[in-house]
Amino acid sequence: MLWITAPGSGSGTGFAGMTIGHGFAIGSLGVFMDYSFETGVYRPPSEGGSSSLLLRVTRNCPWNNCTFCGMYKGKRFSKRPPDEVKGDIDAIAGIARSLGAIPSDEPSIAPGKKTVESLLKEIPSLGSSIGLGMVLEWIHSGMKTAFLQDANSLIIETDELVEILLYLRKTFSSIERVTSYARARTLSKKSLEHLKAVKRAGLDRLHVGLETGDPELLKAVRKGVSHEDQVLAGTKAKEAGFQLSEYWMPGLGGKRFTKQHAENTAKALNIINPHYIRSRPFFPHPGTPLYLAVQKGEWPLLSPLEQLLELKEMIGHLQVTSKVCFDHAGNYWPGFKGRPVFKHSYEGYQFPEKKDHVLGLIEEGISVQKQIPSGPPPWLAR
Repeated sequence: MLWITAPGSGSGTGFAGMTIGHGFAIGSLGVFMDYSFETGVYRPPSEGGSSSLLLRVTRNCPWNNCTFCGMYKGKRFSKRPPDEVKGDIDAIAGIARSLGAIPSDEPSIAPGKKTVESLLKEIPSLGSSIGLGMVLEWIHSGMKTAFLQDANSLIIETDELVEILLYLRKTFSSIERVTSYARARTLSKKSLEHLKAVKRAGLDRLHVGLETGDPELLKAVRKGVSHEDQVLAGTKAKEAGFQLSEYWMPGLGGKRFTKQHAENTAKALNIINPHYIRSRPFFPHPGTPLYLAVQKGEWPLLSPLEQLLELKEMIGHLQVTSKVCFDHAGNYWPGFKGRPVFKHSYEGYQFPEKKDHVLGLIEEGISVQKQIPSGPPPWLAR
């Protein structure tokens, strides 16, 4: 048995890679071990940093109309049946048992009997699975975190998502945190009772793409959600008990929307007051409608200096107790020493205590940019 999922394109998230799965007859008794499991392409960088297990419960994005996003373009959305996902959990548990990472119920596979080397010698083709590397890293890190893929796990029927979460937690008792992407529109429509049921079943943290809080810009980039929906989604997620990460895109609105983008994004975030605010600067992605608009001169981009000025405007309006994070390479602006002016930390800067410090770093970045000859952003200067 062999299948492969092809990687897509995109940025603003981590890249997990494609996965090959295998089913094999192994062991002295010829016991069949099905090692097939499906892994998607994307996960937040913070989930890569914690070596999360990637468990695919949906494929691609149910909306897939945002003009700036190239992550799932040309790919059809589908929900995976719970039994299929539970089969993936069993496959990953089989690998873990074979390596002695968790106790085995199969008498032919004694705990600690196999090493990675011996397992690959027994099944050489297993070495071609990029998903195996992800699982091995997860095992090595202590099997503490898991991330549900792809773009919007909460769109699954509540009872099915609860079933998957309970099975995951039961199979891997070592798991301390389970996270997922969630779409604001879905969160806003989901009842608080259902959200609390999902939280009780074991989903801990939600990653939500706010992008902007400006109503006009939301429509212009076809985000498919209103300012009101975003605020309702965020406040409801927190009320249900989830830890919440909201993502915003400096520069998304270009020169036309920059001031209202900064001000209205801060307004939305002030109401939501998420646990984390994560910066994902916009850059035009080849093949997306917004990229074509930029190429035609219809969407004038901000220069690096103008991006920092917009960032200063937004941060200046923030009145939150969130951790503000610049945990992505897109936050590239250099400081006086030539290194990125912001630390690329998943825990970021605690507000309001560190607000003045962050504003000071922005001023440092602005000073550096004023000494650099003006020109297009780096990604257009190639």
